[in-house]
Amino acid sequence: MRASIQLPDLPPQFEIFQPPRSAANDGYAEILLGGLKTACLTRDEMARLMLADCLEARRREVHPPKLVFASNGHAIALSARDARFRDTFAQADLIHADGQAAVFASRFLSTTPVPERSATTDFIHDAARIGAVHGLRFFLLGATEEANAETARILADTYPGLEIVGRLHGYFSAFDEDEIVDEINLTRPDVIWVGLSVPREYEFSVANRARLKAGWLVTCGGCFNFVTGAYARAPAWMQAAGLEWLYRLAREPRRLFWRYAVTNPLAALLLLTRTGALADRSSSVEAPPTALAA
Repeated sequence: MRASIQLPDLPPQFEIFQPPRSAANDGYAEILLGGLKTACLTRDEMARLMLADCLEARRREVHPPKLVFASNGHAIALSARDARFRDTFAQADLIHADGQAAVFASRFLSTTPVPERSATTDFIHDAARIGAVHGLRFFLLGATEEANAETARILADTYPGLEIVGRLHGYFSAFDEDEIVDEINLTRPDVIWVGLSVPREYEFSVANRARLKAGWLVTCGGCFNFVTGAYARAPAWMQAAGLEWLYRLAREPRRLFWRYAVTNPLAALLLLTRTGALADRSSSVEAPPTALAA
């Protein structure tokens, strides 16, 4: 039996197929993917859920924001190897499948597969499109000053009606965070996009969540550089085949070789051995086997 998510009425392109209800959330199923509790949502469903949460946060002045983290091979491997990272990731309210390999694993190893990949580089456009229709307010935090400014310009020009109420580059220290939180709150955003780096963006989000006032707080990695075109996306067929990492490695071998050499094999093992029904909903991240823990 499928249950309806109570979301605002939207234009026809945002009509969605409703997934099974989970007792642990607002109307979508969750499964274990590589050890991470991952939402079974399409990108459109995520966008609609974001809108509903942000409008509700505005109406009720509910804070702190919902933490939205992205699961990919890098995050899956780090969660298994690093206890501190695992504990940080466990604070997420929603973890979505940023990697295509996770989607493939869910299809073969779960009775409730993730319907599609929700890459943050795509989702920011879904969020901006729906946000423009309903006047959502975005704050962009991260990347260089040039990339941050250009991202704000592109989103505002591409999606008229979307408000970019504030932005700040990612080159700041922990000593600046109190001031930054105050600056963000003054703009009264609905969605805060945090693109700092891994694991810094997760640590910043968890450390400052209680003081931030917004509907959603979304980690987005190098997303701003993809919006500007500084980073190129892989061809569509490579994305569909789960080979975008290979395309990125070919373009940036010096920066990415060791990252992928270390994380990809471990992530693949975890996806094969720690994917399936969610037995324990007490934590967003299930602790890995002792043999995998660092």
